[in-house]
Amino acid sequence: MKILLAVDGSDCSLVAVDEIARRPWPPGSIVKILSVVESPFLPTSDPWALPAGYYSQLEKAGREQAQTVVSRAETRIRERQGAALEVLIQINEGHTVSEILDEAEAWGTDLIVLGSHGYHGVKRFLLGSVSSAVASHANCSVEIVRCRQAKQSGS
Repeated sequence: MKILLAVDGSDCSLVAVDEIARRPWPPGSIVKILSVVESPFLPTSDPWALPAGYYSQLEKAGREQAQTVVSRAETRIRERQGAALEVLIQINEGHTVSEILDEAEAWGTDLIVLGSHGYHGVKRFLLGSVSSAVASHANCSVEIVRCRQAKQSGS
């Protein structure tokens, strides 16, 4: 079974990692931990107002953060699963939803697993919902792991 685990470093993403780590999976299963670095976009009409190299520094910081996120997820899964589950890591750059869907299609994913922030109303409208978009457009099964802490606090 090929499992694509999309992570972003949030608490809700960590809940999805723990869900993968705790379950028994069929022999020969592989989990690919994917984090997506989105290109920074700052709505400004004055590009000269930003210091030279500003965007490259933001992109570098995003890649470093993504590497930390996937490495931590890999460690958590390996601690619980040992050799029972093969673990791969990958960092892509681009639009999060598109990258998750494209990677799932290209890899022949059987199941996409990701956390949900549980946003509702205005927050969901303004911030969007990666989990909803992935679930709506994926060509394979999708499991959205709820983050109880976010749900209880109304986030």
